[in-house]
Amino acid sequence: MIPTDSRASAFPAVSLVDVASYLPGEPVGTDYFTQFSRSDRMAKNVMFRSPKARHHVGQDESDIDMIERAIAPLIARHGAQYLSNIDVLITHTQMPTNPVTGCGPEVAKRIGARPSYAYDVRNGGCAAFVHMMSLARMILQTTDARTALIAATQNCAGPIFTQSEIRKLAQAPIPGDGCGVGLLVKDDSAPILDIECRTYPEFSGDMNFTTDSGRKYWEPGEGQGCLNFTESKITKVFARGNRLVPEVALAVCDRIGVKGRDIDTFVTNQPNRLFLRNWHDALELPAERHPDTFDQCGNLFAAGIPVTLDIENQAGRLRNGSVVLLSAFAHAGDFAGAAAVRWGAAR
Repeated sequence: MIPTDSRASAFPAVSLVDVASYLPGEPVGTDYFTQFSRSDRMAKNVMFRSPKARHHVGQDESDIDMIERAIAPLIARHGAQYLSNIDVLITHTQMPTNPVTGCGPEVAKRIGARPSYAYDVRNGGCAAFVHMMSLARMILQTTDARTALIAATQNCAGPIFTQSEIRKLAQAPIPGDGCGVGLLVKDDSAPILDIECRTYPEFSGDMNFTTDSGRKYWEPGEGQGCLNFTESKITKVFARGNRLVPEVALAVCDRIGVKGRDIDTFVTNQPNRLFLRNWHDALELPAERHPDTFDQCGNLFAAGIPVTLDIENQAGRLRNGSVVLLSAFAHAGDFAGAAAVRWGAAR
């Protein structure tokens, strides 16, 4: 019997009862990028070894459209009225379609909901799904709210990484677009056993969005916006990522009383093959217990965990009653999070 988080024992249990996802359009093969690629030392770096395919968001497809399409399977399984009665709505979008208002209220409008708590969160990066689980659980445990919907959207692969100059870069083929959502309920049907979130502000300035022209991204002028990488930064990010994901994962394992090697399923963000191998090796887990969607979807950033969870769940590879451990790090290492769930989701 695996105990629940002792620090949360005074609070009601909160469960992750279902997940769903959406991948836009047809898969885009790597040959799309190779026709534009240039000779680049960075292309030889293990961080930039391309997936076989990825999906790109449609030109007129908004983050709200993506979330609505990801929610559709939840509506099919639980009913439109159930989703319209959601108490808490938390969203994270890599590149908000409307940077002023965010997408929360419009998502609520699309599903006919009027949540008491609606938040758009910008921090959390690739670990945003765990971050939103933590926030939703806190609200459910300390208020009258009973249900929460969390949504993580990655939508910058198509718009940013296919620009005429950016698509030539080594990092261009790595990201894919997609959206994953989770449904949380105040009950003990599929309880969240423990969550660990850590912020590392000393690493917060090591990943920048730049136009390489000196202009701010919102100013008119030349230069195409993209994340800026240097070889020295890549080395630092690689070292941090190797360390942070197992650290927070094993901290959760320690508190719920299991060894890393005894976890049934380990789901992480999906940045590249080498990270995936190193992370399950650090937990002494066989690769088959660490689902890998990188070649199918590319790096989905914050959507990586919920999309991978949904793929595994729909394939019947997540056994109800098993322990599923989620873990990820964000950006250049400024945030990391892990959560353990006793699985019991619908499919």
